[in-house]
Amino acid sequence: MKGVILAGGLGTRLYPLTYVTNKHLLPVYDKPMIFYPIDTLVKAGITEIMVVVGGPHAGHFIQILRNGRELGLKHLEFAYQEKEGGIADALSLAEDFLDGEDATVILGDNTTDADISKDVQEFSGGGVIFLKEVPDPHRFGVPTFDPKDHSKIMKITEKPVKPDSDFAVTGLYIYDSRVFNFIKAIKPSARGELEITDVNNFYIEKKQLKWSMLNGYWRDAGTFDTLLEAGNFWAKKS
Repeated sequence: MKGVILAGGLGTRLYPLTYVTNKHLLPVYDKPMIFYPIDTLVKAGITEIMVVVGGPHAGHFIQILRNGRELGLKHLEFAYQEKEGGIADALSLAEDFLDGEDATVILGDNTTDADISKDVQEFSGGGVIFLKEVPDPHRFGVPTFDPKDHSKIMKITEKPVKPDSDFAVTGLYIYDSRVFNFIKAIKPSARGELEITDVNNFYIEKKQLKWSMLNGYWRDAGTFDTLLEAGNFWAKKS
């Protein structure tokens, strides 16, 4: 199992902070934001990682991460996403790096203390999404559960006006190599991006998507409020 961290984008919601560096390098308490998803993967036993970067400050990642050894990595690679093509487009850049292997994928602004090592070890193909109950599900992809069997998800809706549940699809996934076939099959959304929600819905259609509840703290640090919240959490936890 290898890991992929998606850390592109311009971070416009965090202007003017992101005029000077990439969003994922902003401090969350005493560490750059991207250290947290790296730590999540390393704790799960994943030490070969690709970081997909983008935007005008991509070179800053090398200065901070270097070869990754101090963070517990055995191998670290980078890929550059040239345009704002969406999460699925960014993931597509890791196809050669993964070379047919399964992948745990995490967004670079996700901070969590959850232990996903069991999910990684027991993964047997298809896709796995991690869910978390949140106060603002309209900001995320939201699952619609089968009313007859809540262990099954019927569909995922991206940023719904009226969410079917209070659960968010967190920016943490496990995929087999078929993910790249699904990425090639989807079309850009109304905002011109390849949506990871469409990829997850492909897995649902194939009856190959499972879900796991993310136990512990989780927050994306992509807004001023959540950046502050995450920083406060990690300050108290340290």
